[in-house]
Amino acid sequence: MVGTGRPDGGVYEWYQRGLQLLGDGHPDAAATLFTRAADAEPASRSVLEALARAQYDAGRYRAAMDSFTRLIDLNPTDDYAQFGLGLAASRAGELGLAAEHLALAVAMRPDQTQYARALRGVRARRGTAEELS
Repeated sequence: MVGTGRPDGGVYEWYQRGLQLLGDGHPDAAATLFTRAADAEPASRSVLEALARAQYDAGRYRAAMDSFTRLIDLNPTDDYAQFGLGLAASRAGELGLAAEHLALAVAMRPDQTQYARALRGVRARRGTAEELS
């Protein structure tokens, strides 16, 4: 970074550095770069997906929900974005929303066992929450 507070390079460099940071276990720093890249290229699905993953890994579940929603707005049949939104919503305590999007992901890709496992977990948590109310 040069004295402007902006990272050096352009969107591609920010994206690549963000992936490296994410892979090295630094999701907060990665999210910062991906946010910059997403601001510059708001329709880039790869940047938005990486941003959502970094936000999720950093525990920013509401922000991740927003980013996964943006991905779904770009492509409603993106099963991974539906899955990601479901997971983030689950972590944010939005179990109804989580179940809805996880069910969509399962319907789109029944071969993805982690989708079905996540849906079963959310449904079980919803059942327990309803029993306690």
